Parts: sequence; C-alpha cells; structure tokens
Amino acid sequence: MSGLKSFDPQEEYILEDERVLLKPLRADDWELFKELPKNEPDIWKYSLVSIQNEDDLELYFQTALNARELGNTYAFIVFDKLTQSFVGCTRFYDIQLQNQSTQLGYTWYAKSTWGSGVNLHCKYLLLQFAFEQLGMERVEFRADNDNKRSIAAMQKIGCTIEGVLRNHLPKPKGGRRDSIVLSILKTEWLDAVKNNLARLL
Repeated sequence: MSGLKSFDPQEEYILEDERVLLKPLRADDWELFKELPKNEPDIWKYSLVSIQNEDDLELYFQTALNARELGNTYAFIVFDKLTQSFVGCTRFYDIQLQNQSTQLGYTWYAKSTWGSGVNLHCKYLLLQFAFEQLGMERVEFRADNDNKRSIAAMQKIGCTIEGVLRNHLPKPKGGRRDSIVLSILKTEWLDAVKNNLARLL
C-alpha cells in the first residue's frame, strides 16, 4: 500500500510546537486532572463516557491504556506551555493501518483553554502526525450532533461533514444520540487544510 508506514503502540511519540506538548498518556496521569470532574463536570456533557468523579476519570484513563495495548488506540495528554499546566486529553482510536485510516477524538480540555488556540495547535500536530508520519489517507471525527460547539471547532480546522448516524449510540444518562461524522483526507490536508490551519495558529 503506497504511503503505509509503521506504527508501534509501545513507542513513546511526543508531539510538540511552541504552544503545546502532547505526551503519551500514562496510568497515573489522571491525577493531573482529578479536580475537573468536581469543578468542571460540563466538560463531558456530550461524552459517551460518564465522568462524575475521580474513580470515573481513573477508569477512563485505564481504558485508554488497555486499548493502546491492543494496538488500535493511542492517547495523549496535553500540556499548555503558556500556562505551564496540563489541560486536557485526546486520542487516536480505531487505528487501521491496513486501511490507512483512523479516528481522532475523545478530546477534552479544561474550560480555561476554550478559545485560547490550544485545540488548533493540538489538531495541527495530530493531523500532521497522522498524514505525514503514519501515512494515513483519512482521519475521521465523530461527535454528538447536538454538540454544536465541537462541530464548529471541527469545521474550523477543515473537516468536511459526511452525514449523521441516526440514533447511533447510547448516552450515559439514557437515551441515544445521533452522531455526526466528519473527515479530512490526506489530499485535502496537503492541498489546503494544512496551510489554512497553520495560518490560524
């Protein structure tokens, strides 16, 4: 397969620019964010995983690490160099090297970073890594169709809306959500998205 490159889930991939540092998630990293479930619970308002306390957060991190062991998920924690603090988490999941595709999500940040540019810097580094180092042809994003803030952020970085999966997945507090599907293709990244996103930084 042209462009297919290796990915070792056991390797420590570090992504960094002048604003953010993304380092691989480790088991005890949840402690860096242990105040967030109590102080900022609405961070996870649209999450498919209920995070209401420290135990939930620890389990969330351990689940991500377990998936990394299977080779189909790779999570990072985000360090904001401007504030000198760890501010969030994001991950690649459903990594399919044979199909040269992955999903990017499970992304959340402390509310103090919202609108600060942290997300744009993270997405630039993650997309560059996916397309230029891993050789992906497609990066997919999904969100609750009611999460207009998240959808707007994805469109801002250059995602194309593909459609909505109706009644797709169960919500932690009952009911089911419609999931919107967006994506960026490697050709789009190289032709325009990369430069457009760089101008936003």
